[in-house]
Amino acid sequence: METGRRPEFGVCAAVDVHYLRTGGARAAAVLAADAAFAHLLAERTAVIPRVRPYRPGQFYLRELPPLRAVLDGLSRLGLLVVDGYADLDPGGRPGLGAHAHAESGIPVIGVAKSRFRTATHAVPVVRGSSVRPLYVTAAGIPSADAADLVRRMAGRYRLPRRPAPRRYPCAGRPARNQHDRPSARLTRTDARNAADSDVSVPGEHA
Repeated sequence: METGRRPEFGVCAAVDVHYLRTGGARAAAVLAADAAFAHLLAERTAVIPRVRPYRPGQFYLRELPPLRAVLDGLSRLGLLVVDGYADLDPGGRPGLGAHAHAESGIPVIGVAKSRFRTATHAVPVVRGSSVRPLYVTAAGIPSADAADLVRRMAGRYRLPRRPAPRRYPCAGRPARNQHDRPSARLTRTDARNAADSDVSVPGEHA
C-alpha cells in the first residue's frame, strides 16, 4: 500500500573508487543528511597503496578495501550508494553491493551507467530529460524502493548532481581524520562545475 512517506536512513554515503597507476586506489565518499543527497554534510577520501587486480565477476575483491578505508569510523551510517551492482543476476549472485551490505548490515544501492549482461533484473531508471537509463540493484532494500530513491536524487540530469551544500550537524559525531572535509569546502567545487555538471556517483562496475 502506497503511503507517500519516504524512508529515513540517517547519514547516507555515496562512494566511488579511482584506481591509481601505482597499483593503489583512492576512494571518495560524499555524506548527506538525506537519501536525495540534497543536504551534504561532508566529503572524505582515503588512499590505500595496493589493491587486487580486476577479475570479471569478482570486482568486490578489488573495491571493498578502499570502501572500508573511506567509511572507517563513521557513525550512524544508514544508507550506502555504490558505483556498480548489488547482485549480478536474478538468482542473487552477490556483487559489490551485496558484499558491502553483508559487512555493514545497512541497505546498499548499486547504481550503474552500463548494463551488465547477466543483471537482467536491474531496474532501469531514466532521470530528467535523458533517454539513457541508469541500472539500479539493491541489497537490504527492495529494488523498486531503491530505484525510486535514485529517481528522486538531487539534480535534473541523468547522473545525480552534487547540490550546493549547507552546513548540517552530522547525526551523532562523524569520524574525523586528515581526509575529512566539511561540506562548506564543497561549494568551490560546485561553482567550478557549473549548473550542468554531474556527480559521478553511479558507475558500470560489477
